[in-house]
Amino acid sequence: MGKHKKNYKMRFQWPDAIMLAVLVVLALLIVLPFLNVIAISFTTPKAYADTPLLLFPKVFTWENYETLFQDGRILIGYRTSGKFLLMAMPMNMFLTTTIAYGLSRSGYPGRRFLLKFVVFTMLFSGGIVPLYLTIKSYGLIGSMWGVALSEGINTFYMIIMLNFFQSLPESLVESAKLDGAGEYKILWKIVLPLSKPVISTVFLYYLVDRWNEWYNAMIMVRDTQNTPLQLVLRNIVLDSQNLDNIMTESVEIFTFSAGIKMGAVVVTVIPVMCIYPFLQKYFTKGIMLGAVK
Repeated sequence: MGKHKKNYKMRFQWPDAIMLAVLVVLALLIVLPFLNVIAISFTTPKAYADTPLLLFPKVFTWENYETLFQDGRILIGYRTSGKFLLMAMPMNMFLTTTIAYGLSRSGYPGRRFLLKFVVFTMLFSGGIVPLYLTIKSYGLIGSMWGVALSEGINTFYMIIMLNFFQSLPESLVESAKLDGAGEYKILWKIVLPLSKPVISTVFLYYLVDRWNEWYNAMIMVRDTQNTPLQLVLRNIVLDSQNLDNIMTESVEIFTFSAGIKMGAVVVTVIPVMCIYPFLQKYFTKGIMLGAVK
């Protein structure tokens, strides 16, 4: 037993120590700003004025969050973003999965041309004006369906899923065809149950994208009752910044607006942070397997 411990200690050499130190520094660069954001959101104006770089609130208060949630727009934003996820996520996952599966099959007619065409859209886009005119021609301006249809699939996510499907043994598909299974049955009964890692990874990517949606909504939605959460928080942050620009000698106005902005950041990331632990075990495996090729 002692011999094994000695060999283990000998294997930990100075390059390992340097790598460990670099990783610790990078971890601190990520964690410390986030702790600072949380601390400012829970602190008082006076405590923030005394020590802007806080890791723990010296004087704890809920006032910033109370002010944030007293604004009726925040509840509208949560409701709209929740409805938007239910609208967009099934469409995104269905389109991405079916297109990736079709392009992953070697016998698919026109596969190479379609794959090049899809990759071309990842490098070049028509811009926001053609997109707006297209959505307008469908009569969806002012509706969250227009925002959802503005990005049916993400090409990069589709390529990750396509590479994962191609890594599956071809014999599975061939044996299923010999048993009389069609393409849809092969996809839903054989391929998808084996693809939980990459599906969870792409699902998490789409979840973050759709949760953070604000730009297309800002352009296509004018109804304040259909404003997504990110756009609501953007408006609140802009109002706070306008408050900062007011010429005044009162420190409380500035520090209060800073607390509101940090509270908005926390409110944005908490839902995703609550979902991520349930998908974490699939996330790393899925992104690595889907990116091998």
